[in-house]
Amino acid sequence: METLIQETHDRESSLDPKIFVPKDGEFLDAYSEAVINAAEKISPSVVNIEVHHASPYSRISSKYYGAHGAGSGFIFTQNGFIITNSHVVHKAIQIDVAINNCRKMRAKLIGDDPYTDLAVIKIEATDIIPVKFGDSQSLKVGQLVVAIGNPFGFQCTITSGVVSAMGRGLRTDSGRLIEGVIQTDAALNPGNSGGPLVNARGEVIGVNTAIIYPAQGICFAIPANVARFVAEKLIKDGRIRRGYLGMSGQDITQESNVIKTFGLQCDKGIMVMGVENDGPADKAGLAKCDVITAFNDVPVESVDDLHRVLTEDKIDKKARLTVVRMSEKFTLEIVPVELKADPGSGHLTIER
Repeated sequence: METLIQETHDRESSLDPKIFVPKDGEFLDAYSEAVINAAEKISPSVVNIEVHHASPYSRISSKYYGAHGAGSGFIFTQNGFIITNSHVVHKAIQIDVAINNCRKMRAKLIGDDPYTDLAVIKIEATDIIPVKFGDSQSLKVGQLVVAIGNPFGFQCTITSGVVSAMGRGLRTDSGRLIEGVIQTDAALNPGNSGGPLVNARGEVIGVNTAIIYPAQGICFAIPANVARFVAEKLIKDGRIRRGYLGMSGQDITQESNVIKTFGLQCDKGIMVMGVENDGPADKAGLAKCDVITAFNDVPVESVDDLHRVLTEDKIDKKARLTVVRMSEKFTLEIVPVELKADPGSGHLTIER
């Protein structure tokens, strides 16, 4: 009966021009229109990245053997600079980029920062379309976002969702915390890493970077404001410079009598768990079980606080550490050096 009714309706519509039959596109709601608009704007700038890593076999044979990996990225300048994740290209010996699903070319690694899981690569290409950045600080929970990447090799795959939360923390293998991370339920899968997260206007507001297994709908992106800052530094210097003290520490809560005795400004601090031989901490006289409570008279309540203050401008400059050691409180003079250690793969874990 339904088929007969539809056939009759179609026949009448074709005969009577006054009867309007809307096309599929005319049923699109505002949400669909926003996703379509964002996808159309950003898709030409998204690239597929293939990487090769050396293997032990490559040392004994002229033939190339190596592990293969893949990810995503996006063009952000007219002269071919591309942002992606550090863990996509870290220690790669060859990087190939595909644009618009067909044009393939070799890419050069410009800079890699595993501490923020960001990297910049470059291609020599013309007639490319760079993205436009949005302000990640202006994002609101519940706001529409669209993720684009190449999960499992399916190029330019589009997923959509909302901003689930702001201000999450992702911790890398090095122990450093990436702050202000965007949580979204826009589906991400292996291969999405390094692709853009965009708003309804098609502006990049994040770099897709991590998912939690086996959870569904819990995905993370590095804020665009962080990505832009890091990318500019990598293009200029090839690296991000950070201070290093040559010690390991653990967050602790001070006892009330210690706080009262020494007039401490907060009840937390960093207990020194180890000191590197001949490092800045060792030279300054820092010892195991010392508790650091301030850096340049600014209270530090955690290892993350200490990382935050060890910025580029602190390298090779004298600084003051406020220390509690057993029954005394004193100040040590320390000179941070530049951090040069390789943190590894840039693997991320979530700080809830």
